[in-house]
Amino acid sequence: MIDTPADGETGTVAAFDAAAVRAFHDRLDEAIAVDGLEDLLAEARALEEAKNAITARQARLTVEAHDRQRQVDIPRGIDRATTARKVGSDVALARRSSPHLGSRLLGLAHAVVEEMPCTFRALTAGVITERDATDLVAATAYLSRDDRARVDAAIADDLGTVSHRRLVAAAQAAAYQADPEAATARRAKAESERRVSLRPAPDCMAYLTALLPVKDGVACYAALNAAAKAHGDQPRGQVMADTLVERVTGRTPATGADVQVNLLMPIDSLTGDAPAHVPDYGPIPGDLAREWVRSDGAHDNANDDAPDDATAESTGNAHVQVRRVFTYPGTGDIVGMDSRARTYPGLLAHLIKLRDQTCRTPFCDAPIAHIDHIRPYAEGGPTSERNGEGFCARCNYVKEHPDVSVSGDATETRTATGGFVATSRPPAPPGQPPPTTSMIERTLIDITWHHSLSGM
Repeated sequence: MIDTPADGETGTVAAFDAAAVRAFHDRLDEAIAVDGLEDLLAEARALEEAKNAITARQARLTVEAHDRQRQVDIPRGIDRATTARKVGSDVALARRSSPHLGSRLLGLAHAVVEEMPCTFRALTAGVITERDATDLVAATAYLSRDDRARVDAAIADDLGTVSHRRLVAAAQAAAYQADPEAATARRAKAESERRVSLRPAPDCMAYLTALLPVKDGVACYAALNAAAKAHGDQPRGQVMADTLVERVTGRTPATGADVQVNLLMPIDSLTGDAPAHVPDYGPIPGDLAREWVRSDGAHDNANDDAPDDATAESTGNAHVQVRRVFTYPGTGDIVGMDSRARTYPGLLAHLIKLRDQTCRTPFCDAPIAHIDHIRPYAEGGPTSERNGEGFCARCNYVKEHPDVSVSGDATETRTATGGFVATSRPPAPPGQPPPTTSMIERTLIDITWHHSLSGM
């Protein structure tokens, strides 16, 4: 147990700060002292309310951090958007979350603290959650400041008394009444942002998600549901999934769709047990990768000499392409290339994308959009695999802020901002240890690999 220190001169309790928060945090692992069931549940309720109230204080701290950074940036001629991106990254690092989420939390903090007093009081009291506050902000995002305040007042009696779904629905209805024209314009904008995304699921499955206008989404689901009913006793979910694949690809699921597999493996991995890595999905077992190849008739060509090779063969209507990116035997290093160009050329950029897989900023998993120098080109940084790193567009812009520092090399980079320092390393290729951190070992790998290529 750590008691909050007292001010020696006045006898008053010291300021509430990080030390005070950590003192409370250090008591949370104490033994449970109460006996009765009601007392246990009472503590659980009190902790839930404290957790929600903590998010309200985090919002206040976030707004204050943004205001202070803005005061520093205005004399330097730094525009408001750049400041906001930098503070979003600071918040993300402090909360160990992605920079994209950090920017969302910054926007949420300003909206709740400055424009929605009823919601903020409810969050401070702990009777609503951060999720409630986030969705209320989203439901009123298209409104003016005054209209948002009116919606906030209209739902005041529902805060902490109704379910999350009913609360958000009430806010949406009040927002539409406040500005019907803005609601119509927002709906049109939302329809323009329709998209399809893919993310991994357990057991080598995948979630294929489509964001559609409601009429299209309902129509698609109704069509798949009708197809399932036509198949009688077959499992409804499986029939709907198979029908989706058939109608999207133009083939039956048994035939299979065209596929290109990037295999980040040792040279003999197509005959071994090492897993493969599929971009935009993640690792898959080596036997599954070989099954894809065998089922569609593509050659198992692990003994080909080319360091970056793609082969394809078609059988019937299906077409498979396998691209192998070799790692150095016994290490997790993808073989590098050098260039005298100022910008990263196509094949070298492709290699770095395969190496890093996602944005290398700590806690950011966004897709790579930019390949940039770790040590800037203007400061003598080479255009090489060791000095190159993959970033999403947002993080690449943020690192140009004068208060953000990125150092190191591809094996381990350090990002320093807002008083925090976090390190980032590329993920280990499937079945391999992490890439070496020894510059001597890496140099020997490059020399050996290039020598082996010259003898081919």
